[in-house]
Amino acid sequence: MPKSKIANLLSQLETVLIGKPDQIQLAVACILAKGHLLIEDLPGMGKTSLSHGLATCLGMSFQRIQFTSDMLPADILGVSIFDQQQQAFTFHKGPVFNQMLVADEINRASPKTQSALLEAMAERQITLDGNTYALPAPFFVIATQNPVDQSGTFPLPESQLDRFMMRISIGYPNETAELAMLKGQSNPSAVLSQCLSPDELIELQQLVPQVSASDAVLKYLLALVNYSREQQVGTGLSPRASIALLQASKAWALMNHRQYLVPEDIQAVFTAVAEHRIQSASALQGRSISESILTNVNPIR
Repeated sequence: MPKSKIANLLSQLETVLIGKPDQIQLAVACILAKGHLLIEDLPGMGKTSLSHGLATCLGMSFQRIQFTSDMLPADILGVSIFDQQQQAFTFHKGPVFNQMLVADEINRASPKTQSALLEAMAERQITLDGNTYALPAPFFVIATQNPVDQSGTFPLPESQLDRFMMRISIGYPNETAELAMLKGQSNPSAVLSQCLSPDELIELQQLVPQVSASDAVLKYLLALVNYSREQQVGTGLSPRASIALLQASKAWALMNHRQYLVPEDIQAVFTAVAEHRIQSASALQGRSISESILTNVNPIR
């Protein structure tokens, strides 16, 4: 079941985002590893199409929020309203109470509003007015953001960035893919069919921790992390990043029909997991540092 279901999911998503198989595979790996995904790119690159396609194919309840500078935390989490008949406050759930939350242009909201998602992303729950509310399972946040040099944007705080397991960039399509889009060969998410139920997704997520990792592979992962901490530019990867890298690598191995980890799995997801955590002057610099780490650290055989 895992092999056929995952293959069907990938093939359907490739009809939405033509010519971008690597980005699609990273997004699916992020979901299987129970992570949250940040997509950063220029407007019109297909960020929202990929998000909607994932929600449709996975059969998840989802809601899209357009982040703006005047948005408040209550617009995301919900609000307690006094009920005259019951003479008590009643909590009205916000959009976060969906299995998938698409936070569109998240960096157009203020840091205060962005921080409303911290507890939800880390603990799958929110706390309001002294009450704790569990979020539905599975719970997944896809956030899109425009480059920080665009007008009207706020940089994401480090604590918020660290909650995202991966950050990917879609980029311009190649000529063949764009020609196919112009001919109408890409499917809008509305015509996609459901590939997995939420319960089947949870079953797949439970298979990820069962992927085995030898000591040699774990030492290679730690060598990459330690090398990032020795760099003179940027901030090294934290222990939370090490765990995220391991989870994402195991998900990649599962997608490639293996029950064991190899160095190539770590290399495939390393840049997406590491670049936004290596604090530097720009996303491009973070990506360059991540790629140099992969080049300079050899697998331990």
